[in-house]
Amino acid sequence: MRLSVVLLTGVLVAAGATWAADVVVDGGPSGSSPAVSAPMPTDQSTLELSWDNGQRRWSIAWYTGAGSWVGNDFDATTLKTSYVKILKYKYYTRGGWPNQGWEGMRFAIYSFGGGVPGSRLWPTSGSGYFWRPSGNINAHIWAEFDINWTCPSVKFLPAQEQFYNYPQCDPHSVDNNTSFLRHSWQYYAGSWSPYEGVGDGYYNLMIRVWVETGIEYPGVTPSSIGRVKALYF
Repeated sequence: MRLSVVLLTGVLVAAGATWAADVVVDGGPSGSSPAVSAPMPTDQSTLELSWDNGQRRWSIAWYTGAGSWVGNDFDATTLKTSYVKILKYKYYTRGGWPNQGWEGMRFAIYSFGGGVPGSRLWPTSGSGYFWRPSGNINAHIWAEFDINWTCPSVKFLPAQEQFYNYPQCDPHSVDNNTSFLRHSWQYYAGSWSPYEGVGDGYYNLMIRVWVETGIEYPGVTPSSIGRVKALYF
């Protein structure tokens, strides 16, 4: 089907895509720039993982939000660590569009093996972790919340579900880089596929995580690791 995109200027644009639901797009004021969140404490083991360039292009909301997920894949093996503790989930959004105030979303972390998202790792039960920003903030901002959970996989995909329908919802965002880095994903109608946004070339999601490296997985002691190694080396 064709993807109907509504801009705040009132211009109606049609863009080819495979979404099963239409989306609404906010371009925001000309020259708008992201707010900068407070930095984490300086720590060589604490890193922010991201694929976006920090400059927003679109804020995007689906007319139907339930079952509509977006996420970025990350590979912690490049950090020379066996496990990572995911400290925070961070995403770029807007409090004053498409309605005034926050509605909240559901969040989850999925495994990422074989080049595609897999099963949900966190939370371990339910349908996702619901979180809603607080404060009377209408601007474009980085919103973040604590997770503090050790991931059992070095490859993972943090993702968010819009959950509510337009216009009573919060949007997700893409940056202004026209080069698709191929680490952003969408989930709709029961399957994952590379993110397609509004079909105009802006495909890098503004979703990040703070991680701590060099973590032992809970329940695995140094002595037990040594015994396991002795079986194979």
